[in-house]
Amino acid sequence: MATSCADAPAPAPACAGQLAKSKEQLDLASAYVSDAQYNRNVFFDTSPRAIRLYLLYNRRLPRALLYVFILLHLGLAICEEPAVWPLPPWATMLAELLCLHVFALRLLHYAKVIPPDKFWKDPKNICIIGVLALTLTDMIIYGALRAADVDSPRWSRVLRPLLLVNVTEGRQVGVRPPFRPSVLCLFGSPECPPGCRRRAKLRRAFRSIRNALPQIFSVFLLFIFSILLFSLMALKLFGKRGLKTADGAPYFSNYGDAVFDLYVLVTTANSPDVMMPAYNADSAFVIFFIVYILVNTYVFMSVFLAVVFNNYKKYLKEEVRQMVRAKRRKMARAFAVLREAGEDGEPRVGHDVWKRLVRLVQPDIGEARSELLWSVSDHARRGSVGPAAFAQLCDLLNIPVIALKSRPHPLGRLCPAFYGSTASRLLRRLVRHRAFALAYDVIIAINAVFIGLDEDDPEVAKSEWAFLALYVLEILLKLYVIEPRSFFSRHSFWNWFDAVIVAFALVATVVNAALESSGAYTSRQILDIVLILRVLRLVRVVDSVQRFRAIVNTLIRIGPAVLTFAQLILVVYYVFAVVGMELFKGQVRFFSDPDAPGRADCGNALLRGGAFARLQYCKNNFNDVLSSFVLLLELTVVNQWHVLSGGFAAVTHKSARIYFVLFHVTVVIVIINIFVAFVLEAFFLEYSLDKSDLHTELERRIEELRLGVAQEAAEDQPGDGEEEEDAKPQLLFKIASKSKPAAAVVMLFPFGRRVSCQGTGRWTLCCSACSRWTRSIGETAPATMKTWSSLTATGTFPTRPLTRLKTAFAINLDFC
Repeated sequence: MATSCADAPAPAPACAGQLAKSKEQLDLASAYVSDAQYNRNVFFDTSPRAIRLYLLYNRRLPRALLYVFILLHLGLAICEEPAVWPLPPWATMLAELLCLHVFALRLLHYAKVIPPDKFWKDPKNICIIGVLALTLTDMIIYGALRAADVDSPRWSRVLRPLLLVNVTEGRQVGVRPPFRPSVLCLFGSPECPPGCRRRAKLRRAFRSIRNALPQIFSVFLLFIFSILLFSLMALKLFGKRGLKTADGAPYFSNYGDAVFDLYVLVTTANSPDVMMPAYNADSAFVIFFIVYILVNTYVFMSVFLAVVFNNYKKYLKEEVRQMVRAKRRKMARAFAVLREAGEDGEPRVGHDVWKRLVRLVQPDIGEARSELLWSVSDHARRGSVGPAAFAQLCDLLNIPVIALKSRPHPLGRLCPAFYGSTASRLLRRLVRHRAFALAYDVIIAINAVFIGLDEDDPEVAKSEWAFLALYVLEILLKLYVIEPRSFFSRHSFWNWFDAVIVAFALVATVVNAALESSGAYTSRQILDIVLILRVLRLVRVVDSVQRFRAIVNTLIRIGPAVLTFAQLILVVYYVFAVVGMELFKGQVRFFSDPDAPGRADCGNALLRGGAFARLQYCKNNFNDVLSSFVLLLELTVVNQWHVLSGGFAAVTHKSARIYFVLFHVTVVIVIINIFVAFVLEAFFLEYSLDKSDLHTELERRIEELRLGVAQEAAEDQPGDGEEEEDAKPQLLFKIASKSKPAAAVVMLFPFGRRVSCQGTGRWTLCCSACSRWTRSIGETAPATMKTWSSLTATGTFPTRPLTRLKTAFAINLDFC
């Protein structure tokens, strides 16, 4: 391996230049690399003071404090009228004023980082300033009116989610300033990055939906026109026949009611109730409803889902393209700051400068992992890296590498004779054997049968003690075999799950038995906890079946991406909850006392005899923010939402239905459809795609350095202490995930990029799915693979062969 500059006896000119890199240059390069790593595209000022402020702006502690104040700001709705836990208005306003000061300071900090012209061109900053100003105005007006004993709504509360959307991240994509062509030429043909490693940001998700709205709106207008047309036909067919609903109300006698009822029928919430009066009058009328359901429920809703998802992906694809370009520009600028002339005259970055840069970008990185990543970047062992290898740094840092310390078991040090005895070795071999796991799978199956029996039976209760003892014995035996710190490592999810469930079940069972024996048992709460823990023990079967474990691990990996849509729904829920509380608070009340006078009609005589009160929906109200969230969740599920909306329309006005229709369109039709489509595609890709090239290269280097651990064995029992008694602690590595992050693949999958592979003159596709498909092509159709090889070798892609390839194997090869 080439000697590093730090180890050179007499520094060469290049080494002297590398060691002379100033702190300001390294800070600037680390800011560029960090932005590329986390897909930020902030156009910050490059002065030393601005760089220091920018690095402080992106530190974890200020960002964590910002999220704390955002949650506090949103959580004030719990204590504001109508409140769950009421506080005096002055207390909540002081807390809100504190939050606004924090947001203003954060915005001021950001303004000191970027040039003024870029700051005022960013709509995000204008939005934050507008929200802060409107909130302060509302607080002043509200405080003055409260002092005069005049009730006033806090209309600015509906603006609070905008701060969550805008204040938590820098601008992702924006106007790109020009930079020198010499920097561009450094990245003429780098090896393609494996994609966006972080999940789509909340603001980007909103922006993509906003961009897709024009196409969605045209389809929605056609859908509404269809409903209006069928409503008019229903009014003419049934309005003059004197039909009545089951509640005795006129049937399709009013055009507005007809429109609403048929819109609800699209969601199937009132089917077949809305059809039955006409169907009972004449069986031929069923043809009208069959045609309506086919056209609007099945055809239009399917087309609507396709349009929503297709347009969302189209604009999201463009966002990601710009994000990938921004990442490459950031790495180009970082390389331009640190580059030195190499021995061959080409610009390069030396080992010592690279290492100092990595320390700044990721301070908690270990020495061993740093050297491992360097060995991947400098695969030619020249002691320096060129622009293409340097561009991989941000993606290498995003690959989750787990360091596994292979330590001797403490019993091997404390009792070496006993732990190394023949009986001990036999016991450890038995616990590691597959038969041990199969035996406990059988125990779990038998336990499932006993859980389904009556827990009041004394024999069943005794059997639960036996099962609990077996589970405790299993944990103890595993701790006897596996070194405890390895057993409870950060990445050993199933070990933690087993231990926590068994420990809590043991404590709850003991407490429950003690209370029962003492006669002081007056509540079923502890028994409920025990029963839930018993059922949760059955989840352990997921860890025993490899396919189950693969599915669960896939769900865990796509979890961060799904959380973006969870935040999106939370924002929409909050807005509709605040509006709902201002419109409907106090109109419906719930009485816990069964003998309360107003219990039968939910405290409002207008609901007497209606379906809302008859079904005891009184607790579904807008009297506080938590109840509002529960009600909005019920509306999202759709079932009986027409009854819920009808109840609030009865106590206010029929126009209140507009609120519920708007919520249904926004959440159910748009957001939920995108959410479902995203989860399906993300799960499919995460579950099926192979590793990226960087993953494979990193694993190859781990194996070459003999620092690897078998992937399957590491997933089952990382650091299982198989070493002999005199073994020394050793640091091993493994890749945490076998595949590329699903969020990146879902966003990047619709398009590929033609790039030049380093060290060859051949062209390939930046998509691991294409590599997998071409490998399968080579196995199943050698002739086609030969054609494909000739295409990739020349770097040209004639239309006809490429079309045949796309048609035969359904590969989406859209070059940009």
